[in-house]
Amino acid sequence: MTSRIFFVILIFSFGTASAQYTTDKVVGAKNKEVIDSIKKVEYPYIFPIWGQKVVAKGFKIPKSGGLSAQYLYQQSDIIIHDLSVGFNNGPMYNLDEIIRFNSAVATSNGLNIRPDFWLFPFLNIYGILAKSKTSTAIGAGVWIPDSSGFHEIGSFKTKANFNATTYGFGITPTFGIGGFFMALDMNVTWSDIDALDKPAFIFILGPRIGKNIAFKNKPDRNIAFWTGGFRVHMGSTTTGNLNASELFPIDQWEDKVNNGYTKLSSAQESVDTWWNGLTSTEQKNPVNIAKHETATRVLTTYGKVLDGASQVVSNAGDASIQYSLSKKPKDMWNFLLGSQFQLNRDWMFRVEAGFLGSRTQIIAGIQYRFDF
Repeated sequence: MTSRIFFVILIFSFGTASAQYTTDKVVGAKNKEVIDSIKKVEYPYIFPIWGQKVVAKGFKIPKSGGLSAQYLYQQSDIIIHDLSVGFNNGPMYNLDEIIRFNSAVATSNGLNIRPDFWLFPFLNIYGILAKSKTSTAIGAGVWIPDSSGFHEIGSFKTKANFNATTYGFGITPTFGIGGFFMALDMNVTWSDIDALDKPAFIFILGPRIGKNIAFKNKPDRNIAFWTGGFRVHMGSTTTGNLNASELFPIDQWEDKVNNGYTKLSSAQESVDTWWNGLTSTEQKNPVNIAKHETATRVLTTYGKVLDGASQVVSNAGDASIQYSLSKKPKDMWNFLLGSQFQLNRDWMFRVEAGFLGSRTQIIAGIQYRFDF
């Protein structure tokens, strides 16, 4: 197998955290004049709902609508299991006992566009549309048993590149007081790729806590710092369909199948010689029975997979390969640090880095806000 079967592990959402602006309760005796002036403001816009009520209580609220563009780079380790393959829509064979993954590293980079609006003073809603370039680097081995146990009969390392379109939506409940804020970003996305039977599903959770620091004499200009976490949940099962030529060049199939049959025959002969050389009492030993049954099961499955792969040779490469697999991030959580510079109530610039665990990411973006 090569990474054309496994590329789906890398499809991560590009709808990440919302920018760290929030409704903020102004407090403190030194800010009494500011609080009084805020309370006197007439709020003429539709959104957020209850905008006038919270302004009258001394809250500063951001402009209700926004449009942001963000660049995201992300690399993460993935765990793959429950891999099954079939040929020409025939039976599927589970390869968990035959294919062992040494590494699976997903890398993504691209741009997302995110329109948003404040439905309520403490709830932001947004949409996500992203285009990304993705790659998967896979390292795996092929293992089959003989009389002395499992042995690796081949290995491969490969990398595949793909383009993805991601779409989705999210919500961010927030609260701020005295410049301190909390935000809980949540979004769901679907990444669409031709080789998949259906788009890959991702759910992201991103809690953050931080502080806005206003510039003296420029109350609408500030810089924010925050820390938090980033949690990714992926749809567990992925299925797809590939042409045989997408795995290996057609001229390589015959050599790979013939080599597989040779290794299978040698392993089967070794297992049979070992089993037939046991005494009747030894053949009744539960340990030997389990060993023999495991070897027979795995070698039988490997033989059926080779029989299916031989269809590629007999049909001159005109064969399809079906697959299914389950995947999950090696670590669901990683740590975040970020900052945002607000030039004024219209323009904001942000950067955020995620690290620790098996996932790293960098986000950089610009945002424009308006009232409606």
